[in-house]
Amino acid sequence: MTTTLEAIRQTISPEIDALNRRIDEALGSSNPLMDKVVSGYLKSKGKMIRPILVVLAARLLGEVNECVISAAAAVEMLHNASLIHDDVVDESKLRRSRPTINSIWDNHIAVLTGDFFVSSALQQAIATGDIRIVESLANLGRLLSLGEIDQIYNARYHCLDEKAYFEVIRRKTASLFVSCVEMGAYAVGAPEERIEPLRRYADLLGLCFQIKDDIFDYYGDEQVGKPTGNDLREGKITLPLLYALNCAGHPQHDEMNRLAAKEELDTEEIAVLIQFAKDAGGIDYAYETMRRLADDAAAQLRPLGSQDAVAPLTDILGYIIERTY
Repeated sequence: MTTTLEAIRQTISPEIDALNRRIDEALGSSNPLMDKVVSGYLKSKGKMIRPILVVLAARLLGEVNECVISAAAAVEMLHNASLIHDDVVDESKLRRSRPTINSIWDNHIAVLTGDFFVSSALQQAIATGDIRIVESLANLGRLLSLGEIDQIYNARYHCLDEKAYFEVIRRKTASLFVSCVEMGAYAVGAPEERIEPLRRYADLLGLCFQIKDDIFDYYGDEQVGKPTGNDLREGKITLPLLYALNCAGHPQHDEMNRLAAKEELDTEEIAVLIQFAKDAGGIDYAYETMRRLADDAAAQLRPLGSQDAVAPLTDILGYIIERTY
C-alpha cells in the first residue's frame, strides 16, 4: 500500500503546527503591502516535504526542540524564496494552481518578496545559535544557484552527458534534501558518525525526487502544474531523452540528436522528441535508475536504527517514488 504524504504528516502533526506558526511569525512585518503579498502566498503552501525531513531526521537522532522548528522554518523559507525567484525568471503565471506573486503584482515586488524570505530564513537559522546550521543554509543557497547556472550552461551548449545531468540535479535539488537532514541532526546534537549515513540517504532521495519530476514532463498532467515538454521548451534535456539520445545504435540517433541541438523547438518537434524518448526506452531507464537509487537510499538508513525507527524516512522515500504529482 502506498504511503500518502498526509499519513506521514499525521505522525508529526504537533511539529507541523509549530512550524507553521513559526513561519507566520517570521514573515510578519510592519509593512502592509509585504504582509498582503506574503499572506496571499502562504495560502498555497506546498507539500512541505523539506521541513518534514528536518523534523523526521531530528526525531530519529534525538528529541525535537525549538532549534529543530527554527531550522525547519529556515529551510522552508529559503526553498520558497527560490521558487518565487524562479517564477520571475521563468515568467510563470501559476504555481500550485494559483497565480504567482509576479503575475498578481509585478517582478519588482516578487524579487523583493523572495529576498525577504531569504533574510527571514537566515534569521531563523541564526536563532538556533548553531553556526553549523547557519553554514548549512548558506552553503545550500550557493549550491542552488550553481545548480541552476549549470543547467543553463548545459542547455546552452547542448551538453548530453549523463554525469553532467547528475551534477546539476545533485546541486539544484538533492542539496536541499541533504541540508534538511543535516540541519535537523545538528539541531539535536547528533554525532557526525550518525549524520553521514543520513546525508547519503538524503542525497539519493533528492536525486530520485528530481528524476520523478523529470519523468512527469513526458506526460501531460494538469496536476503537475506544467505542460508536457516544458523542460524541452526551456532547452533542458533530462534523463529519459538523454538516455535515448545516447543510444548510438538506434536508427533515429543522428536525426534526433540534430533535432535536440536546435536553438528553439516548436510544439511538434517537442512531441517528436518526447515520443522518441519513450520509444527508445528512456522512461523505463529513468524508472530503473530511480529504483536503484532508492534501494541504495534505504540501505543507508539501516545502521541508524530498527525498521520501526527509520520507517518515517523509508515512507518518505516510498512516497517520492510513487507520487503521481
